[in-house]
Amino acid sequence: MAINLAFGALISLICGLDRVAILQIMISRPIVAAPLTGLLLGEPLVGLQIGVMVELLWLARLPVGAAVPPDDTQVAIASSVLAIVLGQRFNTSGIELLLLCLLIAIPLGKVGQYFDHYARQYNVRLIRYVDSALDRSSLLVAELQHLRGLTSFSLAAIGTYAVILSGGLLIIPFLWPFLQQPLSYSSAWIQLSLPLVGIAVILGTINVSRAITLFCASFCMSFLLMWLV
Repeated sequence: MAINLAFGALISLICGLDRVAILQIMISRPIVAAPLTGLLLGEPLVGLQIGVMVELLWLARLPVGAAVPPDDTQVAIASSVLAIVLGQRFNTSGIELLLLCLLIAIPLGKVGQYFDHYARQYNVRLIRYVDSALDRSSLLVAELQHLRGLTSFSLAAIGTYAVILSGGLLIIPFLWPFLQQPLSYSSAWIQLSLPLVGIAVILGTINVSRAITLFCASFCMSFLLMWLV
């Protein structure tokens, strides 16, 4: 169990930094982060199921510019770790436990907004130290402030992961005996509802008339190209 939690923390750190701090090669997206977590923990299917359900939920709220959305990356990673660890503990591999872990992780993931907000506020204050170091021609000190900025984002990612994981390990064993059977009846509807909510949010944020125009134009051009060829 400790090894699984440690692997989860490592993935949490790397993917958390990928969100806004470094790289940004999209491994922080739930559809990538959750299956990667499941693969390293020996249960890739669990991670894939969670990643598919989480990906669309906050796709319309990306961490771009000053926007600070809920940390879907840590929700996907922590819920995957919870599902695998508690599945081994309860000796079950059904979708019911996976859904319970995800439903507990989603509200707990709200803390990621606060941690990310605090990290950004801290990094704004570092600009003064960078300016001061550059005035003194101290490049080493200026570079050190960049490392301090990465450290603040690292702590925000690990902090969110730790809160979700700790809350899940405390709450889920208590709720599991009472919710196992009800979840078995409603699991199919819950699985369907999560992507539908995400799709509804995305449709509500796009310019529908423009999307229809672009779709029709693309279709006509493809049809014309096919006819010419």
